[in-house]
Amino acid sequence: MTFPDRRTANILLTILLFAVVLIIIYLARRILFIFFLAILFAYLLDPVVKLLQRHSLLFKNLRGPAVVEVYLVFIILLALSAHTLAPGLLKKADRMFYEVPVLLDDVSTGEIAREVGDKYGWSDAQESRLKAFLANHREDVQALVRNGERYTSKAPEVIAWLVLVPLLAIFVLCDGPQIAKAIIHLASAGGKYGSVREIADEMHVTLTRYIRAKAILGGLSLLFYSAAMLLLNFPHAIALAIVGGFLEFIPVAGWMITAAGIIAVGVLTHSHWIWMAVLLGIWRLLQDYYNSPHIMGRQLEIHPLMTILAVMVGWEIGGIPGIYLLVPLIAALRVIWRRSASRDPQLEYTQELIRVAK
Repeated sequence: MTFPDRRTANILLTILLFAVVLIIIYLARRILFIFFLAILFAYLLDPVVKLLQRHSLLFKNLRGPAVVEVYLVFIILLALSAHTLAPGLLKKADRMFYEVPVLLDDVSTGEIAREVGDKYGWSDAQESRLKAFLANHREDVQALVRNGERYTSKAPEVIAWLVLVPLLAIFVLCDGPQIAKAIIHLASAGGKYGSVREIADEMHVTLTRYIRAKAILGGLSLLFYSAAMLLLNFPHAIALAIVGGFLEFIPVAGWMITAAGIIAVGVLTHSHWIWMAVLLGIWRLLQDYYNSPHIMGRQLEIHPLMTILAVMVGWEIGGIPGIYLLVPLIAALRVIWRRSASRDPQLEYTQELIRVAK
């Protein structure tokens, strides 16, 4: 017997092929993640596209024009939000660059306690307790500032993603069924087209429910930001709430950008930004440890504790991409496992014989 024999050589070549594929995926992980975001964005817009496709007055039952109409509405909403927010923020940009660093320094040293006490009539003992608390947590405040600066430094990259993802989503919206059919045919090269098709259909349902859960969470954040800012007389409350609702789709960085923007507007306009910061902290805890696990768990049929674990493990492994990928990945593995566990070998053998006979 020669070494290696044919069977051993096939096993080695298969392992080598899988290793090469994994290396390529790792090297191209950023590009693949952008394509994944484009698919999720297409799932987000797909219900609106189907609605316009059915009820359009000029282009009924035509998908291409419906996609164009959705993107026109999307661009108009972005333009209106920018027109509402940009003039007021640009006028106060100089003050923001001067006042925000001073404010952060006062918070980290605890000197902000005196300003808060004077504004709300606190006693000296209350001011001293707040100052001591902030001074003891100075490293935490500075770490939060460093994280904010890190995300701010990545702003050009994020803007590029925000432009590229909707462009790639156009191809998914227009040719999604054909692309899915080609992938299914490629994955079912061994002859099990029916099984692969069933798994693909369940994956489609899983991604739809995942996007639905993200949309519900974004809507809840929009309602909270609107109510809180209107209650505290913040300017541009509705526009800031809409932006915050959209940024809810970006894990971790999204709510941090929203909180920083809202607090900066509060500081510049001398609104009740301290109470707003407290409300934002309470809402974040409620959103991360109650709303998100229960809504995600209900939509994806995963236990809330598993959802929290998936988010934490995803963040530890891959940061923001890890959070985005691990929750739907666990749901996908659950679909595949359930499909494999319920498979009847005898029934599959009979179906295969019938297919060959035909």
